[in-house]
Amino acid sequence: MFPSLRLWTSCGLMLLAGACAYAPVQTMSDTRQAIQAAEAAGAQTAAPVPLAAARDGLKRAEDLIRERDYRAAKREALAARASAAEALAATQAAATAPH
Repeated sequence: MFPSLRLWTSCGLMLLAGACAYAPVQTMSDTRQAIQAAEAAGAQTAAPVPLAAARDGLKRAEDLIRERDYRAAKREALAARASAAEALAATQAAATAPH
């Protein structure tokens, strides 16, 4: 009876670990869209540093997905999305600032 409990516990833990082992597809898509929105707003000239950080972060996330490090890829993609949002906000602020 005791070995059976251990087997079931091991199987349950493997299932839990496997459930977390999926590529962050939606997060990557959201990040790409945020970068595209920043680019469309003119962030290349108004906020080049955070836009570059967003692009670099997305590239690192893509590399991590190829390495199957999905947790790190998600963290990197979220950071990249935050940089893209910063670039977009800076671009919008520059557009509405008095000249």
